[in-house]
Amino acid sequence: MNLLNFEPIFEFSRQNCVAICAFLVPANLLTTALNLILLFTQRSQTQIRLAISLSVIFAFTLFLHVSTWFIIGVVTPVTFILLGLGATCLTIAILADIYRHKLLAIRLPVEMFQGKSLLQKK
Repeated sequence: MNLLNFEPIFEFSRQNCVAICAFLVPANLLTTALNLILLFTQRSQTQIRLAISLSVIFAFTLFLHVSTWFIIGVVTPVTFILLGLGATCLTIAILADIYRHKLLAIRLPVEMFQGKSLLQKK
């Protein structure tokens, strides 16, 4: 007897694909952008780690969602695009955490994020 039957979860994922993707795609993009913004504005390590954790959760959720389609044999360009998006966001999040100190050395000018124009006279 199988105690863990994942088929209802997989079926739910496939039946609600449009809604799940409509949430996960922007969530992945926004949390990845948030990671970089928090790094470049030198926020606290707690805030950066929280954003990176959220980004990793969204990327893995997208991987699991796409894998439900691969399990039943649906191989389309959309599944590969979503897989690539998740992999890109996950890679950026992990590399941003690993190379955090090096990214701060090449960060954008702080004036741009503080609302000051770079064209204003000093």
